[in-house]
Amino acid sequence: MPSSSVDLDPLPLSWLTQYGYCPRRCALLALERVWSENEFTAAGRAQHQRVHTARVERRGENISLFELPVFSRALGVSGLCDCVEAAQSPDGIHLPYGDGRYRLYPVEYKHGIVRDEVEYHIQLCAQAMCLEEQFGGTISTGAIFFIDAHRRDEVALTSELRKATADTANAVALLVARQLLPQAKYSAKVFLND
Repeated sequence: MPSSSVDLDPLPLSWLTQYGYCPRRCALLALERVWSENEFTAAGRAQHQRVHTARVERRGENISLFELPVFSRALGVSGLCDCVEAAQSPDGIHLPYGDGRYRLYPVEYKHGIVRDEVEYHIQLCAQAMCLEEQFGGTISTGAIFFIDAHRRDEVALTSELRKATADTANAVALLVARQLLPQAKYSAKVFLND
């Protein structure tokens, strides 16, 4: 668990993405529970509702786990994976959802246009790190699925990305523990996509 969050409950995994997008936005959500839905967030929520139905789908020897609860004591986070694809593999891990051993592949669903956002990669990496802590094994790749574009972009879960993920989890934990509200930093990104 991050040293700054020893006495805290696990933080929502999604706050890592919020922090990467805008630390102030994350603080408003985390500390003051401020959230204002707009047309973009409403559309994203509606699209995610189709994904967020907890279920297990089997296709041959492969399993897809939707809305899978995950946690990591090391990162101090918990949340849901949109989808975890589990393909049978002799060098995989045992899952309670099927017989045999499986290689895990997390898939994070995103609304809107295709974009290469590091905060999306951090959220996906955090999901993989949660899965590794819960089930064992190593997950080397995952994917971001852009719902509107019907496009899947594979993400390598490198040591650099894992460090950035742990650093972000620590930063969010410090923000919450210290009750910090960062100053606003105005940018086109905030105005166009907020």
